[in-house]
Amino acid sequence: MIGVVAATASGREGARLLAGAWPDEVRLIDAGKVSDALVEAFRSCDRVVSFLAVGATVRLLAPLLEHKATDPAVVCVDESRRYAVALLGGHHGANDLADRIGRLLGCQPVITTATDTAGQTALDGFGADLGFVIEDPGALAWVGSRILSGEPVGLTGGEGWPLPPLPGNVGPRRGHPAIVISDVRAYVAGPAVYYRPPSLIVGVGSARGVPASEVGTLIDEALAAQSLHPLSVRCVATVDLKADEEGILAAARERGWQVITYPAEVLSAVEVPNPSDIVKAEVGTPSVAEAAALHAARSYGRSGELVVEKRKSAHATVAIARLAPKGRLSIVGLGPGARDLLTPRAVAALQRASVVVGLDQYADQIRDLLRPGTRVIASGLGQEEARARTAVAEARSGHAVALIGSGDAGVYAMASPALEFAGTDLEVDGVPGITAAVAAANLLGAPLGHDHAYISLSDLHTPWEIIERRIGAAAEGDFTVCFYNPRSRKRDWQLPEALRILAGHRPPETPVGLVRNATRADETMTVTTLGAVDPGEVDMFTVVIVGSSRSRTIAGRFVTPRGYQWM
Repeated sequence: MIGVVAATASGREGARLLAGAWPDEVRLIDAGKVSDALVEAFRSCDRVVSFLAVGATVRLLAPLLEHKATDPAVVCVDESRRYAVALLGGHHGANDLADRIGRLLGCQPVITTATDTAGQTALDGFGADLGFVIEDPGALAWVGSRILSGEPVGLTGGEGWPLPPLPGNVGPRRGHPAIVISDVRAYVAGPAVYYRPPSLIVGVGSARGVPASEVGTLIDEALAAQSLHPLSVRCVATVDLKADEEGILAAARERGWQVITYPAEVLSAVEVPNPSDIVKAEVGTPSVAEAAALHAARSYGRSGELVVEKRKSAHATVAIARLAPKGRLSIVGLGPGARDLLTPRAVAALQRASVVVGLDQYADQIRDLLRPGTRVIASGLGQEEARARTAVAEARSGHAVALIGSGDAGVYAMASPALEFAGTDLEVDGVPGITAAVAAANLLGAPLGHDHAYISLSDLHTPWEIIERRIGAAAEGDFTVCFYNPRSRKRDWQLPEALRILAGHRPPETPVGLVRNATRADETMTVTTLGAVDPGEVDMFTVVIVGSSRSRTIAGRFVTPRGYQWM
């Protein structure tokens, strides 16, 4: 929840704007005195927006500060709403909140955390989206300072995890191992930051009425036997017959772990080293602890293996499995070209990726957004399948990969070939982009205001006979038609033929829009008619939109009315 406090008319107007835009997140706090309201917001919300001067906010909140990891994030917005200052908890929400406020209110975010001003991944949030937990934050400042100073910093562990990018002075054998990623209680000499990944699944079976203390002790002993760290336990897994077993639930609850359950028939299909006929007779599966741990590890990861085989007490059994993490592939649409039409989600995906794969001209378009240490794999036109295979292979190798394409990556772009090669061993995230068709349509007016069809005129992958049938179907259905890949040097006859087919079903005065390089510096736009359009003006950078029988040119704008009738 975002607690918002204001003292003046301008501040209260800004607060109302935030509440109107984010009604489910914002709580306007009016506790009489502004100082009381700010204290209440700080104590009851995880983020605070103070429409007060920075100095006043600091003086009021200073006595309440405890630790940056637990204090709420605080953003100050000045009286004229020119700046949104990330004051406290930059890496715990304030920086992102300042950015959001800046976009909403039109003010400038002011972010002063060193890693952000240097464009680097922040150590206190490193791997947070993967579930990493910092064992002790005491060395964060020391390690972060060495990274920012360009000194060599060693990193150990983390193999297979899709880590965020780190600058070139950080990595294996770079220097003192000051960053350690491991689920094992093993420590290096000297200061280091220890990240505990969520790689362990604790499988538990028990008799009815088992005491929580017995379950907890058995779990602790199993972890200690292999020096496994409890911060790396992702969850406790068991058979669904034990979903209400309070001893298991309480032991997990005391340690802050979730309990997940699986049907006996699912667990019975898992091969384990220590099956039991007695257990099978009682619960319908020859293994609970080992099978549940393995099945959960293979569900959350791309594979799993037992690191602690079944251990028994009087009334309980425990086993521990370690998962191999899935690779990560983000398929990112960059939009039509204008930087302000690149979505914030796309920017975040690019900055999270340690490897970016894409067409060379698209890679050049966004290089300035990438964090230090990001590896770029760029190639030329005509290598779409190779790029898709490369992106998937890099993700399978354990990297966080962004495969980029113009417009929306799912529209005549890289998403479909990549997904043909990606299996269940990868986590795939599609990041929408503004398509060329949508960008062109908005420049022309509203040509896509009613039913419409997208058709690519490239016959490199689709035989012309099929394309021709689709054009004919769109013509007979009276769809507005948007043509992608309309004309190139080697393919100069398809567009005239497509226009001829449409002309057989609609009048010569039907509007036609041509938009070249939509939203880019050299964009051009023409509104003409089906009878007058010159295909020679069109190339591969042009989007061609041909109206339906309902389309009109109104005040120079191409419009396809939907036929609303207002009562």
